[in-house]
Formats: sequence, C-alpha cells, structure tokens
Amino acid sequence: MPDMSQKKSILLRIDPRTFKALEKWAADEFRSTNGQIEYLLEQSLRKAGRLKGKRDEVGEPGENEPID
Repeated sequence: MPDMSQKKSILLRIDPRTFKALEKWAADEFRSTNGQIEYLLEQSLRKAGRLKGKRDEVGEPGENEPID
C-alpha cells in the first residue's frame, strides 16, 4: 500500500445528487467516499489503458511500463 504522506490532495467540486449516490455506493462496498473515488478512478484508468503496473508502484508516467 502506498505511503499516505505521498498521496496528492485535490479539491473536487461535485453536485450534491452525484455525491449522495457516490456516498451510498461507497457504504454499500464498505469503503469511505474518498476510497470509492480512488477505486473508481483507478479502475477507469486501467480500463482505458492509462494505468499499468501494480497498485503500489509509483513513478513517472511510463516508468512502470515494460521495456521492449
């Protein structure tokens, strides 16, 4: 698991209806709302082929990609 001190903070503006649905979804899956947002973003990035490597690998873009 990544070191919490390495995580970046951002301000996210989200409409109340979407936030309420996200909060419920997070509770249904026993995650915090922040954890659910991170999970969904990571899944979307992987599906789009934008995130490769293991979850705990951190580096510059492309750093964790295999060398040909």
